[in-house]
Amino acid sequence: MTPMKWLRRLPPSRLGLVAAASAAAILLGGFFVWKGAHKSPDGAQASQDGAQIVRQKGKIFIPPGSPYRSRIVVAAAQQKNISRSKVVTGAVEADPTRTVKILAPVAGRVGALDVSLGDTVKKGQRLATIDSGDLAQAVADAEKARATVKLTKSALERATGLNKAGGLALKELEQAQNDYHQATSELKRAEARLEVIGDSGTVSGQRQIVLTSPIDGTITSLETAPGDFIDNATESMMTISNLEKVWVTASVQEKDLSFVQRDERVEVSLLAYPGEVFSGRVQVISQLLEADTRRNKVRISFDNPHGIFKLNMFATVRFFAPAAQSVLVPPSALFIVNDDTSVFVEAAPWTFQRKPVTIEADYEGSTIVRGLEPGQRIVVKGGVLLND
Repeated sequence: MTPMKWLRRLPPSRLGLVAAASAAAILLGGFFVWKGAHKSPDGAQASQDGAQIVRQKGKIFIPPGSPYRSRIVVAAAQQKNISRSKVVTGAVEADPTRTVKILAPVAGRVGALDVSLGDTVKKGQRLATIDSGDLAQAVADAEKARATVKLTKSALERATGLNKAGGLALKELEQAQNDYHQATSELKRAEARLEVIGDSGTVSGQRQIVLTSPIDGTITSLETAPGDFIDNATESMMTISNLEKVWVTASVQEKDLSFVQRDERVEVSLLAYPGEVFSGRVQVISQLLEADTRRNKVRISFDNPHGIFKLNMFATVRFFAPAAQSVLVPPSALFIVNDDTSVFVEAAPWTFQRKPVTIEADYEGSTIVRGLEPGQRIVVKGGVLLND
C-alpha cells in the first residue's frame, strides 16, 4: 500500500497528529542544519538573510567560505624616520629696512616731477621740485634772526664799554645781554628749521626746494604729479626700495606653525620660473598672529642682484619639520565619516575591529597617522566591505 493511500484510510483525529509531528520534525531538523552551517569560531552567528559577514560586540568576523576573504588585504602599518614638509603660499615683498618713503618737508605745490613709477634712481638724484610759501617764510625767519643777532651783539658791546667807564647802570647791561641771548636762540631755531628742510633736498632761492633720493633703489610707488598741492607733511609722495635684497613672506596657518623654525631651510618656487627651486632660511617669524585669518607672517631673505624676484610675485614656500619616527598607512586604509577617521585593525585571524586615528600629513603616497602602533596589522584593501 502506498503512503498516500495509507494516510487516506486513517481517521481524521490520527491524521492531524501525524501532520503535526511531521511538521515539527522538519522544523527541528532545519534549525540544526542552520545552526551548524552559520556558527563562527567565536560563537557569533550570522543573520538568516545569508550575509557573509558576522558582526558582534564591535567586532567583524568573515567566516570560512565567504567570498569577502579573497577581496580583503591585510598588511602591517609601517614606521619610518621621515622629515615632514608643509607647502604654503607667499609673495615677494620689499625689505622694510631698505625702503624709504619720500615726504614733503614743507607744504607747497609740485612744480616738476623728474621720475616715474618703476624708475631706478641713485642716491642724490633729483626727484621733484616743490614751490613753497612755507619755505620762503622759513628763509625769511632765518635772515631776520641773523640781523637781530648782529644788532643785539653791537648793543651788548656798547653797553659793556659804557658800564666799564661808569656811564651805564648794571641793569641796562644785563638787559643788553638778555636781548643778545634771545636773538642767538631764535637764530639757532630758524637755522635748525632750514637744516631739516635741507635734509630732504636742496633749497634753491627763496621758495623752491629740490627733493633728492636718499638711497639707491627703485620707485615702487608714486602718489603725486606735477601741479599737485602738498598740504600734509605725513603723506608719502613716493616710495623708494632697494631691491638688491628682498623678502619672500609666507602666510602660515596657526596649526602648521610647528613646521617653522628660525634659521631652518626652506624651498621657494615662483610661477615665473617653473621647475626652479630657490633655497633660503627663515629670517623673521612674526610674534603677532593675524586675528582675522589666524595666520602668521614668516619672512625669508634672498639676494636679488639681477632682479629675478619682482615685487608682488606669487610664491609657494615649503617648510621642513625635524625628522621623526612616524607611522604610515596607505590612503585606501582610511575611512572618514564626518570629522572622524578610522581604520580596521586585525584583532584575530579574519576578525577586525574599527579603530579611530588622527591624520597628520601626506608623505610620498602614504598618510602619516597617530593612534596606531608600528607593525599593527590593518585592512589596506577592501575595507569598504567592512564599513557600515
